[in-house]
Amino acid sequence: MTSTGLSRRRFTALVATTSISAALAGCTGSSGDAASDPETAEAPAENTETSDSSGSDSGAAGGTQNFDGWFDDVENFDGVVDETGSDAVEVDVGVEANGGAFGFGPAAVRVSKGTTVTWTWNGKGGTHNVVHTDGEFESELVGDEGHTFEYTFESAGVYKYSCVPHETLGMKGAVVVE
Repeated sequence: MTSTGLSRRRFTALVATTSISAALAGCTGSSGDAASDPETAEAPAENTETSDSSGSDSGAAGGTQNFDGWFDDVENFDGVVDETGSDAVEVDVGVEANGGAFGFGPAAVRVSKGTTVTWTWNGKGGTHNVVHTDGEFESELVGDEGHTFEYTFESAGVYKYSCVPHETLGMKGAVVVE
């Protein structure tokens, strides 16, 4: 039998030592600043969109629309679609987003006071609902293509909503009312 110079015991000890050294380097190599600590590393910037002051969220300043991180995990959010001046606006339910048919299209829309928004199910992604985060409106849980739910927005503000079963996947939306 030929000896390789590295016994099984010695190999195991080297692997263990290397693993421990690497783990300790990650723990003790931090200088205490947030950039080197993954627990406190800077989060991605929040999604913002320009708006006039009447359509601003209460947390916004200087005319900037601030959703307070609401859209951070929403794959299909790419700004607020301006539909001001329209009497009626349609939002599709079950659009392709967030790893399946788990999106609202558009994810965010700006409307004028008195506008009726109609959510229309496309029949994809299972059952969905539309639920305002503060309980002002709520649809039933439905999966049927063509089902609709509507709500008329009479007061200015930002109305955040989600599909409750798929909220953790990022199925969220907002209506900004001016």
